[in-house]
Amino acid sequence: MAAPEVLGGRYELRGVLGRGGMAEVRDGWDTRLGRPVAVKMLYPAVSVQSDTRRRFVTEARAAATLNHPHVVAVHDSGVDHGRHYIVLERLPGQNLAGVLARGGPLPAGQVRAIMRDVLSALDAAHARGVLHRDIKPANLLFTPSGGVKIADFGVAKSPETPQTLTNRVFGTMAYLPADRIAGRPAVPSDDLYALGVVAYEALTARRAYPQENLAALADAIAAGRVTPLTALRPDIDPALAMTIERAMSPDPRWRFATAAQMRASLNATARRPQRAGVVLAAAAVLAVVVLAALLVAM
Repeated sequence: MAAPEVLGGRYELRGVLGRGGMAEVRDGWDTRLGRPVAVKMLYPAVSVQSDTRRRFVTEARAAATLNHPHVVAVHDSGVDHGRHYIVLERLPGQNLAGVLARGGPLPAGQVRAIMRDVLSALDAAHARGVLHRDIKPANLLFTPSGGVKIADFGVAKSPETPQTLTNRVFGTMAYLPADRIAGRPAVPSDDLYALGVVAYEALTARRAYPQENLAALADAIAAGRVTPLTALRPDIDPALAMTIERAMSPDPRWRFATAAQMRASLNATARRPQRAGVVLAAAAVLAVVVLAALLVAM
């Protein structure tokens, strides 16, 4: 039996957890600390590209500086015999893309909880000048307790991002606003737009823009014609639908400017039924008092 492959004299590599355009993620074991890890490694073919190597370093540093409960933790990074790698927290749960593929639409309460976790992380990231630029279901990982952590800062923009990369369009087109696809520099509201698209997908189990052809997809996003959430999910709070649809508005002036604004909108949505309950209870008490007064008068 062949000895296990060990990276950096410390990380034992096992099966493949996933593959992307420039790297693969391996299941790993930290032999020094005795814990499971995930090891992301650049493909040899792209390791020779200086821009790709810089993006890989940016990913490690951007995620490591956040140290946030809703961001997948970075434990280590390095180069072993020309292989660039990042050692990440190993989460046993699925990502949102897998959950949606197997389970269909999610309850509104769960989607709201996912949005709150992501917004908390984005608020912290944006405050440090870090834009994720690739929020999508595959990059939202579930923890054992059911919470969510953001993964994959591979195309993140941070204060350390080389200027030659700043205005290039990175990310997954289906989750990008039209003005960003057209070449506008990335801004925090792009991450919030993407979260709105993700929430739409989580509530409906269908992509807001399902076109496979890139040109048709770009045209559909530019037109901004999306089936209203309330038509597909009449059971959800209309204010929750408004929050999501505002986040993914084709008009950048209507979108949320900050994660705090979007979170406040979600919190207002959650409080509204409670206020309505208080009003109904007060009305019931008033009706009892009036009825009692009428009976006394008789």
